[in-house]
Amino acid sequence: MTTVQGVNLREAAGRGAATDTYGAALASFLAAGIGAFAMGLVSVLNEAGIFVAPTLYGPAGGVTGRTALAAALWLLSWVVLHYRWRDRPVEPRRVFAITLILIALGIVGTFPPVWGLL
Repeated sequence: MTTVQGVNLREAAGRGAATDTYGAALASFLAAGIGAFAMGLVSVLNEAGIFVAPTLYGPAGGVTGRTALAAALWLLSWVVLHYRWRDRPVEPRRVFAITLILIALGIVGTFPPVWGLL
């Protein structure tokens, strides 16, 4: 039996598991995936000529508009998910899996060879 200061850790973990809500923390993880995917999607759409992001700083070019848009979508998704999930139990494994998939798709979307396929 593992105890810390007289508390059985297995019993304490079992009690808290049903009442713990990680929704607010998981909202930040999923929002990061959404932001990464947004960056890849905006890059692909920009290179395909479907959507042209505005240039916010001339010397840096269009990348400033693309990153600003992706950052705005990340922040918006974080706020919305946080308020929807803050007091709810959310399944961490599913959120982590979706986040990793979104990040991978976002990274792939930022590579120039992907743009050449369009």
